[in-house]
Amino acid sequence: MRNSLFLVFGWMVITLGSCSNKPQKAAIVEPVKPPNVLFIAVDDLNNWLGSMNNYSNTKTPNLDKLAAQGVLFTNAHCQAPLCGPSRASIMTGLRPSSTGIYGMIEDDKIRSDNPTTQELTFLPEYFKEQGYYTMGVGKLFHSHAPEGVFDESGGRVKGFGPLPDKRFVWDGFGDSDRENYGRTSTDWGAFPEADSLMPDHQSVDWVIERLQRNYDQPFFMGMGFLRPHVPLYVPQKWFDLHPLDSIQVPPYLANDLDDVPPVALQINDLPMMPSTEWAKDSGEWKKIIQAYLACVSYVDYEIGRLMQALKTSEYADNTVIVLWSDHGYRLGEKGTFAKHALWDPATKAPLMFSGGTVPKGKVIDTPVEMLSIYPTLLELCGLPANKNNEGRSLIPLIQGRKEIEEPVAITTYGMNNHAVRAQDYRYIHYEDGTEELYDLAKDPNEWDNQADNPQYSEVKSRLKSHLPSLNAQWDKNSSYTFQPYFVEQKARTSQE
Repeated sequence: MRNSLFLVFGWMVITLGSCSNKPQKAAIVEPVKPPNVLFIAVDDLNNWLGSMNNYSNTKTPNLDKLAAQGVLFTNAHCQAPLCGPSRASIMTGLRPSSTGIYGMIEDDKIRSDNPTTQELTFLPEYFKEQGYYTMGVGKLFHSHAPEGVFDESGGRVKGFGPLPDKRFVWDGFGDSDRENYGRTSTDWGAFPEADSLMPDHQSVDWVIERLQRNYDQPFFMGMGFLRPHVPLYVPQKWFDLHPLDSIQVPPYLANDLDDVPPVALQINDLPMMPSTEWAKDSGEWKKIIQAYLACVSYVDYEIGRLMQALKTSEYADNTVIVLWSDHGYRLGEKGTFAKHALWDPATKAPLMFSGGTVPKGKVIDTPVEMLSIYPTLLELCGLPANKNNEGRSLIPLIQGRKEIEEPVAITTYGMNNHAVRAQDYRYIHYEDGTEELYDLAKDPNEWDNQADNPQYSEVKSRLKSHLPSLNAQWDKNSSYTFQPYFVEQKARTSQE
């Protein structure tokens, strides 16, 4: 229809007519609905995926398939190497250094008594405000979600069970002073007997049932997996996929931490966790890794169930998927089995997008931040940007546009302790001014601290310029009592 005039109302296009003299009826074009969102969080999932490095003969066919169907970021980093502050950062769109949420915090208290967060709109709420029907189940925020965030909530089973009557290997206290350290749920072994007894299985069932419903508006569906968070318990069949003779341990250097500042050692003081030396001497190192890989393979299977349900639903062709983890997880690197650090194995985690306009089969190794999930999802769904977001949308990077500034990812652990991850370097700056610097092209295991090497002074200065200018006081409702350093830091800085 030449010379036609069009008015656009939201998603509806109405033809008013052409400039000819013939009378014409108005034609209504069916609206194109904005895409649905499937938002998948996996707890403590590091980069040991088949699509990334395939350590220890990893078996993750469904995660690898999802990555191949979209864009995989192989160098994505959390904003805090601890689930509470990491998830709060993703959901608020703000850095820990802006909110003061450096430790664990109850979901309902993220916006309590904090002038920076109290007026913020959480990521799922933003979609609700834009006309989406929002649903969520499992671990999405630290526990599940603040009251009323979702239109429909499947909740979260408390704890990380099911649990056997007695621990298999690790008592949860280790060599710690029980008065100064808490008890970790770390343990490993085959339990329970069936997948159907796992909370994650039940959560996926909840999502599958809802993917079979009809909705008169686009939906936002959050699915939060508990595994591979400790305890590393899944049924025996997942252990059988990873025989011990196929397991590789990661690179490890016994005197690795001899050249790091004292504050780094304080932060890494985790006697309630198994140490790498203990794991070596006891013969448990490969068994811990086997259990971790078994848990990852189990979650991969559940993700496969989820993807199959989406594929056979009416929403298969109009759903954007994002899968992320809240941080990495060390499996013997840097002396222990934990996250809790500003080094690469603790901060790096999977991030992938697929569906909608996302290109297929693209792999990006540029450093990016989990903080970018919020603005990227909004842009993928054609929604207006949230001006409060501190993260940058990844759409320009996905589209291959050249970065104007040096791409870096910033991780914060406690007040004024930051890591800046660039393409070839990791710079760490602690609250007392001490530093670490690693040349990752030459030293991918971060064994040789070059912070005092004058040959790297220009690199160090450049990366230092990316440090956050704001270091907010600890949020009164946020704490991390499992680590004495953070208890002392919060008490000390609150008095300054």
